Amino acid sequence: MRRNAGRWIFLVAVVAAAGFASYALADGGKKTIRETLEGYQEVPALSTPGNGQFEARIDTDAQEIHYRLSYAGTESAVTQSHIHLEQQSNNGPIVVWLCSNLGNGPAGTQACPPAPATIEGTISPSDVTAGGAAQGLAAGEFAELVAAIRAGAMYANVHTVGRPGGEIRAQLASKKHDLDED
Repeated sequence: MRRNAGRWIFLVAVVAAAGFASYALADGGKKTIRETLEGYQEVPALSTPGNGQFEARIDTDAQEIHYRLSYAGTESAVTQSHIHLEQQSNNGPIVVWLCSNLGNGPAGTQACPPAPATIEGTISPSDVTAGGAAQGLAAGEFAELVAAIRAGAMYANVHTVGRPGGEIRAQLASKKHDLDED
């Protein structure tokens, strides 16, 4: 009887390992982020009718993040949007530019359309700026960017004329909203 129990344990372990391996291979290094931007996540917190959604698909194999940012209801005109490196309770440096109407973004930065709007794009290693270098995330370090997202240490926000420090924000892949499996 003990011999059969040992065989069953071994069989279960083999099946579990095979399942995990097939899951890891099927995943292909792809993860999805879905977060809601709101004024209450800004630092300091803000009361605003502004809101938004940030969705992104991380493809580590291709070293790309395909994103879609939607925003609406802002109290004044949108000026720029970024992904910053910092934990939930602090403001941090710009690491990736999503859009700007101020002419201050890297070459190729798209314009921010008036709210309500949706922008889309693809982040590659060349889009990772040196803004986070003092915190260990240097220009072009795509793997470090993804690691920081997975750790919940990155946030997306939208800046406006009336709220130049940011009107709406969402911590990416925070503990509350871990990366979804696809």
